[in-house]
Amino acid sequence: MSKIIALANQKGGVGKTTSSINLAASLAVLEYKTLLVDADPQANSTSGIGYDPRTIKNSIYECIINQVDPHEAIQKTDTPNLDLLPAHIDLVGAEIEMINLEGREYKMKEVLEKVNAEYDFIIIDCSPSLGLITINALTAANSVIIPVQCEYFALEGLGKLLNTIKIVQSRLNTKLDIEGILLTMYDVRLRLSNQVVEEVRTHFEDLVFETIIQRNTRLSEAPSFGVSVIMHDANSKGAINYLNLAREILRKNNIVKEGSPVTTETV
Repeated sequence: MSKIIALANQKGGVGKTTSSINLAASLAVLEYKTLLVDADPQANSTSGIGYDPRTIKNSIYECIINQVDPHEAIQKTDTPNLDLLPAHIDLVGAEIEMINLEGREYKMKEVLEKVNAEYDFIIIDCSPSLGLITINALTAANSVIIPVQCEYFALEGLGKLLNTIKIVQSRLNTKLDIEGILLTMYDVRLRLSNQVVEEVRTHFEDLVFETIIQRNTRLSEAPSFGVSVIMHDANSKGAINYLNLAREILRKNNIVKEGSPVTTETV
C-alpha cells in the first residue's frame, strides 16, 4: 500500500506544482516507486515532467469520468521509479460532470485504489482552488502538504484551507493528516523571507517542515526542459532542498529503507 500525499493551497504561485514534481522525483531517486498525479486542469505537472498535455489520450479525467483503467493512462518518465498520471484541459469540466454522480467526492480515491499496491508513494498536485477535484484529492490522500511562499500575505487564505481540511477530516476522510507546512521561495537576502519563516513557525510550530525551499535558478528553469530539478542539475540548491524534504518525510513516517542516506543539509 502506498502513502498518498496531496499538495494543496488554493492560492496560486506558492510553488505547489514545483514541489509536487520535485518531491515525487526525489522520492523516486531515493528508490521509492512513486506516482505523480496531476489533478490540476492547467496540467503543469504533466508538461513539467516532459509530456505535452495536448497529446495525452487518457488522463485522470478519463479515469474519473469514463472509468478508464488508470493503467491505460499512466506514463513512464525519464526519472527512474517515477510514473505520471497526467492531466489535460478537459479536467476543467470534470467538476460540473461530477455534480450528479453518486459518491462524487470519492471518485479519485476509487481510481487510485486500482494502482495503490504498485507504489510506495502517490503525490497529488492539486489545482489552486478548493473545488470538487481538490476535495477528491484530499479524500483520497493519507496526508496533505501545504506549500506557503516566504512572501507578503503568506498566511492569506490559509485559514480557509485549514477549515476545508477539517471538513474533509470530519465528513469524508477521518484518516487525513497534515503532513506539514512547506515554506517555499525563500530568499536568504530578504528580511521579509526571514520574517515570514518566523511568523509561520510561531503560528504553526511543529507542523512546519524543517526543510525550506530556496529560490533557485535551476529550480525555475527545469520545467522548461520537461524534467525535475534533480534530473536538470542534481547538485543545485533546489535539488538538495527537495531531497532533504523527501528524507524528512521518510524519517517522519519511519519508512526509511535500510542503508538509505537520511542526513540533510541545512539552509
